[in-house]
Amino acid sequence: MNFVFEPPHQASVAVADSEDRLPVRRIFCVGRNYAAHAREMGKDPDRDPPFFFTKPADAVVDSGETVPYPPETGNFHFEAELIAVIGTGGRDIPQADALAHVWGYAVGNDLTRRDLQLAAREQGRPWDWGKAFDRSAVIGPVHPVADVGHPAKGSIRLSVNGETKQDADLADLIWSVPEIVSIISHSIELRPGDLIMTGTPAGVGPLVEGDLCRVEIAGLGAIETPIGPRAKR
Repeated sequence: MNFVFEPPHQASVAVADSEDRLPVRRIFCVGRNYAAHAREMGKDPDRDPPFFFTKPADAVVDSGETVPYPPETGNFHFEAELIAVIGTGGRDIPQADALAHVWGYAVGNDLTRRDLQLAAREQGRPWDWGKAFDRSAVIGPVHPVADVGHPAKGSIRLSVNGETKQDADLADLIWSVPEIVSIISHSIELRPGDLIMTGTPAGVGPLVEGDLCRVEIAGLGAIETPIGPRAKR
């Protein structure tokens, strides 16, 4: 079979303590999955069914890579997140079996054009322009479950230029990883290489050119992202 043009390069993320790379198929993101963050976004944190949005696979960025300040925004935000990586696919996965489908975990940063996201929200439109732009998913090396287990509690912290901005515990997640995996699988078949960004704690805020953003999660290490000059159109 011939393609009419060259297929895109396979998006991938690093694997901890390995030269191997993990192929990325899809990136699912859970919205408002910490009660305090729901409140700061002006929403009720009651345990309503979770909602999801997505980012393209090729939005992934390794730790240490510079992310240019993106176009069409004046309010570019950080969001520290735990990433769950699917290693065994499936449909209609029972919650009790969900963790068996997780290959590993990573530290992530869900970069957001907040002004575009909020404008879309107010107009009842999709969040894609605020969430799914180029280089918007910083994902650290993936740690296999065999090495780190299934982190359900522990510090998740983000700092900008050494100043702590987000400081919470994974135990504060409204919807746990096994619940999230099960819920997604009842709507969309999960497959190996699917990444799930599980939500961010309270304290989200802006980044500017020249900032250094650092996210760390207990047991998973830290990632760093320098913010470069505004991207040229």
